[in-house]
Amino acid sequence: MQMSLRQMLLRSGFVRREDGVVAIEAMVMMPLMFLTFMALFVTFDAYRQYAVHQKAAYVVSDMISRETMPINSAYIDGTHQICDTLTQREQNSSIRVTVVRFDAAANEMVLEWSETPGGLSDRDDASVNDWTTLLPRMVNGEEMIVVETWARYTPPFRAGIGSQEITNFIFTRPRYAPQIDFDDGAGGLNS
Repeated sequence: MQMSLRQMLLRSGFVRREDGVVAIEAMVMMPLMFLTFMALFVTFDAYRQYAVHQKAAYVVSDMISRETMPINSAYIDGTHQICDTLTQREQNSSIRVTVVRFDAAANEMVLEWSETPGGLSDRDDASVNDWTTLLPRMVNGEEMIVVETWARYTPPFRAGIGSQEITNFIFTRPRYAPQIDFDDGAGGLNS
């Protein structure tokens, strides 16, 4: 009489044996645990980069807000270098510094000056007029410094998220002087 395969497996106890189960579970779970760990690492690194870029933008904004003398293009180029140094990462970043003044009669922002190292275009009057919704309430003639930064974040591993653009829009009031003047190098001040 021949035994079927099923009967042989049941009689031999192969189906009821539990040795080797841990090795099989480990083979299934280890790749999943590794991918989960990599995705968490990439997510943490992305949040860390966002925080570092935001802090660097705040440093630049605070630095400009404390100036009492006119600043120039070399100063703005230096703030871009400071921003890159603070973020400690090789990246293609840009920064734009804009000073606007509130015109209460027209209920709009007026561009005082804008300077951009790093490949972006400067702001114009039309692009800042509706910033009354983005900036806090201001009195007539009050100035506000706006620092905008851009950087490309590329994750170290392809697990979870892809490349992202990190942007910041930081505003600060001048601290020690009512306005921040810009020396355009031609002997004129924009204020």
